Amino acid sequence: MSQTDSRTTPFDTLLVANRGEIACRVMRTARAMGLRTVAVYSDADANARHVREADEAVRLGPAAARESYLKVEAVVEAAKRTGAGAIHPGYGFLSENGAFVEALDAAGITFVGPPASAIAAMGDKSAAKARMANAGVPLVPGYHGDDQDDALLRREADNIGYPVLLKASAGGGGKGMRVVESGENFQAALDGCRRESQAAFGDTRMLIEKYLTQPRHVEVQVFCDSHGNGVYLFERDCSVQRRHQKVLEEAPAPGMTAELRREMGDAAVRAAKEIGYVGAGTVEFLLDFSQGQDGSFYFMEMNTRLQVEHPVTEMITGQDLVEWQLRVAMGEPLPLQQDELTITGHSFEARLYAEDPEQDFLPATGTLTRFAMDLKGAGLDPRQVRLDSGVETGDVVSMHYDPMLAKLIVHGDDRDQALATLNRALAALDVQGVVTNRAFLQRLATHPAFKACELDTRFIEKNEATLFAPKQYGIEEYAGAALIGLNQLARECESDSPWDRHDGFRLNAPHTIRISLCDPAHVQDDETSENVVIVEGTRASGADPWDLTIGGETLTARLQHLEGDAVAVTLNGHRRRLQARRDGNVVVMVDPRGETRLFWRRIDAIDHGHHEAESTLTAPMHGTVVALLVEAGQKVEKGMPLMVMEAMKMEHTMTAPADGHVESFHFNAGDTVGQGDVLLEFAPAE
Repeated sequence: MSQTDSRTTPFDTLLVANRGEIACRVMRTARAMGLRTVAVYSDADANARHVREADEAVRLGPAAARESYLKVEAVVEAAKRTGAGAIHPGYGFLSENGAFVEALDAAGITFVGPPASAIAAMGDKSAAKARMANAGVPLVPGYHGDDQDDALLRREADNIGYPVLLKASAGGGGKGMRVVESGENFQAALDGCRRESQAAFGDTRMLIEKYLTQPRHVEVQVFCDSHGNGVYLFERDCSVQRRHQKVLEEAPAPGMTAELRREMGDAAVRAAKEIGYVGAGTVEFLLDFSQGQDGSFYFMEMNTRLQVEHPVTEMITGQDLVEWQLRVAMGEPLPLQQDELTITGHSFEARLYAEDPEQDFLPATGTLTRFAMDLKGAGLDPRQVRLDSGVETGDVVSMHYDPMLAKLIVHGDDRDQALATLNRALAALDVQGVVTNRAFLQRLATHPAFKACELDTRFIEKNEATLFAPKQYGIEEYAGAALIGLNQLARECESDSPWDRHDGFRLNAPHTIRISLCDPAHVQDDETSENVVIVEGTRASGADPWDLTIGGETLTARLQHLEGDAVAVTLNGHRRRLQARRDGNVVVMVDPRGETRLFWRRIDAIDHGHHEAESTLTAPMHGTVVALLVEAGQKVEKGMPLMVMEAMKMEHTMTAPADGHVESFHFNAGDTVGQGDVLLEFAPAE
């Protein structure tokens, strides 16, 4: 908290100097406390969810963060303009910017965070290590000195013993950080780290630490007030990471004894008090259980702000950490003392990103055509599931900011129950229009090694082969997807009169439809490809089950729609409940075991030569008209191409059902059409 009189002055208006899910989350607590809320936004976020939910909102500038969210003077002016007595920085952006805190002090505005001196003390990693040593906080063996001579750094690395970790002293987020396996590689790694550090932080100073081969990343939530009180709200395990960025977090950390928890918590509070900390902070440790270690822990760094993963701590303690922040910012003492804090149950958090894990986690953009979580359909208790989100259906995901869309947080009586709830909640989360890592998160959460608590910071790398294994579907998955596709076709074919239908109806004969199924990556393959599975579905009437023939095997199948997105698929008497939805011609089926995505299309050809030709042709799928191949009124022969559609990178040619002519086209090249849309009027020859 800034060390001025404004720190102890209550305020009635809070400006949140951030965006996305953290801005929405902070405003939720602020409103519950009776505070007015002010949002700030860039041009790219003019209609973002955090702007829509605030009582007031002020434009900061163009889309680029450096011209909007990072402009200190613009944020301060927005606070003055709206009468905001305090600013909550969220995380990222200005949350650990000492100059920003000093600007607020000068303006008489309360900063909901630590004093500038505490931010400075932990911002320089080398100086922070020295202060932690003075406070008796365990450190990883290493070199944190000011002498940055190349030869000296090499000697220190040799003395520590390889592998070592080179880290930018002013760094963070994995920039300027490399593992060095041997002395021969040291100089090249040092040069590379310095270049990265200079580009990212304008600073080339390095520190060296012993690289622990199987460490766990365990952090302790601390809280201090301006009255000298300090507590820890237990720990979180954040070991599952990708490129030093956390993916899954949980609290409490598995395998912790009461003694180890107390030792780490006390060390974290000592670290906070050493730098005169006020507010919420996180002390990060490396915990070593490898090679017979009994749980040695070492200080890594302190984040002088609220953490992304703070909700798991809220879930196990029953405390609102943002409310604690705001009350401390008003000069109040901590709501609870150490002996009043307890742990109840277990909690997980999964970070939902707009990114494609199959394309090296390439960030994704687009419009969210659907963003929802079907708790009822998944049979989940809403008291155990929390979705902290900065987006809603219809929102645009732009390229300008961090691709995190939301955080899914769950709670259970123990780790196994919480993990089962996480898997069901991930299955219930439906995001369409933008590629996300939802399925990858489910693969992580269902991985046997994760369930067995075999955790360390290289978990994803070690299990890459299984986490990214090619999808292998069995007859259950193909039958389920076929059943959903067949029922969709049957509904589209329903009519009061069978004589008006063109679905293969035969008097006193079963209704048969053939469809093909494949991974969406193989939609261009033809029906003879090994990547395509052919399913034939037959039933006598709409009330009867389907007989599905797949690869020579026949199953009796029935589909029942339950609440929400839930369905029951029964195959030969074996009933499975799952979440099922359609994204165009892709069937998505999800249950706690994982996700199935299969593209389906109808492939049976109706012999119009023996029946009256269709007077209209309809779109077999959602797509785009590529070309019109004939003129209206032009005579054509049966089978002659009339127009070309494209969907999911696959072209589909519409052909003449009989000799005759096209009376009119309803769409032109470039137009988007929906499945079932009438494409043209066709007149058969007399």
